[in-house]
Amino acid sequence: MSTNKVRVRFAPSPTGPLHIGGVRTALFNYLYAKKHQGDFILRIEDTDQARFVEGAEDYIIDSLNWCNIPYDEGPGKDKGYGPYRQSERKHLYREYADKLIESGNAYYAFDTSEELDAHRQDHEASGKTFIYNWHNRLKLNNSLSLSEAEVKEKLDSGEPYVIRFKTPEDETLNLQDEIRGKMTVETKILDDKVLFKSDGMPTYHLANIVDDHLMEISHVIRGEEWLPSLALHFMLYRAFGWDVPKFAHLPLILKPRGKGKLSKRDGDKMGFPVFPLEWKDPKSGDVSTGYREEGYFPEAVVNMLALLGWNQGGGSEQEIYSLQELVEAFSLEHVSKGGSKFDPEKTKWFQHHYMQEADDNVLANDFAALLKQKDLSPSKEYILKVIALLKERATFVSDFWEMGSYFFTAPENYDEKAAKKAWKEDTNDVIEQVKSILKETEDFTASNLQDKVKGWITDQGIGFGKVMQPFRLSLVGAMQGPDVFEIAATIGKEETLNRLEKAQKIL
Repeated sequence: MSTNKVRVRFAPSPTGPLHIGGVRTALFNYLYAKKHQGDFILRIEDTDQARFVEGAEDYIIDSLNWCNIPYDEGPGKDKGYGPYRQSERKHLYREYADKLIESGNAYYAFDTSEELDAHRQDHEASGKTFIYNWHNRLKLNNSLSLSEAEVKEKLDSGEPYVIRFKTPEDETLNLQDEIRGKMTVETKILDDKVLFKSDGMPTYHLANIVDDHLMEISHVIRGEEWLPSLALHFMLYRAFGWDVPKFAHLPLILKPRGKGKLSKRDGDKMGFPVFPLEWKDPKSGDVSTGYREEGYFPEAVVNMLALLGWNQGGGSEQEIYSLQELVEAFSLEHVSKGGSKFDPEKTKWFQHHYMQEADDNVLANDFAALLKQKDLSPSKEYILKVIALLKERATFVSDFWEMGSYFFTAPENYDEKAAKKAWKEDTNDVIEQVKSILKETEDFTASNLQDKVKGWITDQGIGFGKVMQPFRLSLVGAMQGPDVFEIAATIGKEETLNRLEKAQKIL
């Protein structure tokens, strides 16, 4: 590579919505790049046109932007290494496949799928597994077993073929992974992977290596599902005579319960999103919920994902990190080898923290939009008062409505159990007395109301519950909410009196 600069890439396939496992891979690449003043590149690996899904590329880009981890280079941001979609780089790959054939590191294979199936069945019948590699390739239909004239004839006649990598027969590969350390692989157990398909398109293995080399990628940080491909990728770099980038394979994100990788099914079953944004399938019309639409802050999602498989090390128990703090603290050395269980409740814990940190003005704007959907348009000043009272217990903006709808509309009905307990035969008379006190109170503030009402209760020598419970029930409709005098002061004198009167008639 001609540069010592850190250059990393996130290379998803546009086959559907971006899973949060993919978002975490993008995040770790982003953090590593920013930590080392490097470049974070987005490359769209769309060589498998059969699985291409309309809108998936835009979804990937929107997801990265929502998480505040935008790419430095990629579609629409060409910095001299483009194009960044593999489908637009098709012309490059054939040239490199031919170079491997010329150097003796690859060969043409003309075997039909029927021939290969017959070989597999033969092997299975004798309890063996068919692997296309050194031990049988000279007996199969390829340019290693055929004469030059036969190969030329097949190529000239347009007979379909694939190009396979010629894996060394008996070598021990010494591989290095930045997370997992040293590994050895015996080449005799590897198959001769297809690098170029009969449809004229490269496989992932060839396109990936060629693109990483031409884009001068210094570190390949990807999911552990690619670990079995490391030996082939290493051998391809060597066959081309190129410098090998550093590899780091990230651990899996595991199901909250049971074994295996986190899936959409887990989210559907347990009621949490596994995608950053809402996704509508263009074919089926099915809608999958996203963290954004569920009301999560991107900071909470990023913070949660960063700690799935990474910790700062050094005995640190820090859990709350801003994006900048993550950039400064991140290192591949402290990424774990083992998978991390996903915890939906922990995600809510992060969300609750960021809710407490959020600017009330921003929350007010978001809540105002929600209220507008309910045909309510209170002043921003009023919304800010409500938020100040409810924020401490809120996790999502929608909680302001769930916990405090009574600030905007009078209760239509009253909690039956609470009414039975709070509303006695003489309660109407008690409430009548409270109404008189409220009517006479000019300074309708929470502290003043508290002084007046509680002073009267003390003077009368009656139990606080006898007054305060029906008072709260009248205003809220249930035994919940912040300080009842704060509620009264917020909704105002007229509304407070109306609600007390309404409760007297109904209860």
